[in-house]
Amino acid sequence: MEVKVGRVSDVPPGTGMAVYAGGQDIAVYNVNGEIVALGNECPHQSGSLGDGMLEGEIVTCPLHGWEFDTSTGACMTVPGESVPRHKVRIDGDDILVDLPEED
Repeated sequence: MEVKVGRVSDVPPGTGMAVYAGGQDIAVYNVNGEIVALGNECPHQSGSLGDGMLEGEIVTCPLHGWEFDTSTGACMTVPGESVPRHKVRIDGDDILVDLPEED
């Protein structure tokens, strides 16, 4: 299911934001001009990754500093941990994210 989560103009390069869309918490980032979307909830203690600090392709959870690779969703701090990465499509200025159907 594809849902609109915001506009490209809402996310300047090097920044991120947290949104709730399609029944899910999503973190959206502008990584060097590419819009990417991850699950917003850190697996450690549910910190909002959309509120984290983005450096290059790495976002740091604001609660306890776990780091995630925005290109894969993999946790760089604890091997084997990860957050989902969602497919993104840009339509004009709209950011559309492909989310799994909920049961």
